[in-house]
Amino acid sequence: MKRLIPETLVGRTILVLLLGLVLSQLAVVLVFSLNHSELTARLGGQQVAERIAQAVQIVNRTPNGQRLDTVMAMGDPGFRIGWGAEPVVRLGREADAEDGQDALQLHAHLQAHLESREILVRAMSRRSERFASSDFPSPNSGPNSGPSPGPGFVSPEGHRELLVAVRLDDNSWLNFVTHMAPHESFLHVPFLVPLLVGLLVLVVLSVLAVRTAAQPLAVMEAAAQRLGRDVYAPPVPVSGPREVRSAASAFNEMQMRLRRFIDDRTQMVAAISHDLRTPITRLKLRAEFIDDEEQRAKVLADLDEMEAMIASTLAFARDDAAREMRQPFDLAEMLQDLCGEFASVYDGPDHLLVNAGPLSLKRTFANLLGNAKKYAGSSCLTLERRGGDHVVAILDDDGPGIPETEMEKVFAPFYRVEASRNRETGGTGLGLAVARSAVRAHGGDIALANRPEGGLRITVTLPV
Repeated sequence: MKRLIPETLVGRTILVLLLGLVLSQLAVVLVFSLNHSELTARLGGQQVAERIAQAVQIVNRTPNGQRLDTVMAMGDPGFRIGWGAEPVVRLGREADAEDGQDALQLHAHLQAHLESREILVRAMSRRSERFASSDFPSPNSGPNSGPSPGPGFVSPEGHRELLVAVRLDDNSWLNFVTHMAPHESFLHVPFLVPLLVGLLVLVVLSVLAVRTAAQPLAVMEAAAQRLGRDVYAPPVPVSGPREVRSAASAFNEMQMRLRRFIDDRTQMVAAISHDLRTPITRLKLRAEFIDDEEQRAKVLADLDEMEAMIASTLAFARDDAAREMRQPFDLAEMLQDLCGEFASVYDGPDHLLVNAGPLSLKRTFANLLGNAKKYAGSSCLTLERRGGDHVVAILDDDGPGIPETEMEKVFAPFYRVEASRNRETGGTGLGLAVARSAVRAHGGDIALANRPEGGLRITVTLPV
């Protein structure tokens, strides 16, 4: 059952609407069918009863010598009338439960029209049964009396045949063979086509309504993804139903809080960086007065390291990639220049235009190529375009690689696989963190994997 339930909110809402529509339509059809069948049977029985009652009244007032002509004049192939001394229905065989619903209803209608007369009704057990004129004997009231040669009875296909006998004032019987239309089924084209067309229209309108109602959710999803790449992205439009407007307002407020948090953190780091650079500059000036050249060089190297760490920390805190304006530039040309600078082999097109931040991407690939040169010595950078809307840069080196357990940890700020924190064996631990932040700010991603033949593979995916 879980496999049949759609995974999307739109699909589930449409499924609920469809089930509700189908069930409501079935309920309406069922109620209509029951009422329609009952009404049809009642009207059919009422019409037959009125015709029989009129025939009884006319024949009862007609003299015996003229009754045969009158009976023949009133009959037709679907409504045969006979006049005789005996009823066509056996005496004592009034309508009962075995006669069926049609016979019972006809008997009730006839009693309403002919209250004081004896009425016998029986439903035929065989359809399209034929009756000869001898089935309607005439009374022995004179030498000209004889069987009434009424027309042969013809029952339409599928109709139930009914035998009716009514006692007249002179104790003779007026016999009838007639039929009642069967209960019409609602499963026929004139009824089902409008029903199905109406159901189809409701389904289409429901699908459109659900998709329109769920559209703000898609807008919120796109805004959330955009916020993950750029906290300074435009806010979500506040429109639609009240619940959607409330959610959009809450989302925009959350975005503003994130901006304030990042701005406050950046200002704090910038202030600390500014305050530290002043004493570092003074220390550099004082270090020039150290007579011991070896000690002077060590002090200056430590101060340079401190200054580099402060600059890296400030660059990471500012998140320059998110703030940098996107513009078209030649990524292939930039990577060729960097590969030449870091002694790496380039394999790819000579030109490849992308719309991105050139400074942040240049810093990203410079960090990656610098790490490859530092830890592996040799590397190869491959650039290619995939799917028409993405570019992939693959950097392979021949270094020692990274343990599988450290693959995700190395992207954490200030984390280093080599834990000694020695500048000669590693940097500040911000290179990969800055690289991933920049790549993801562009809507891409960066992944690490150890090569089977040895070394590390870095895969950078960027949208064109």
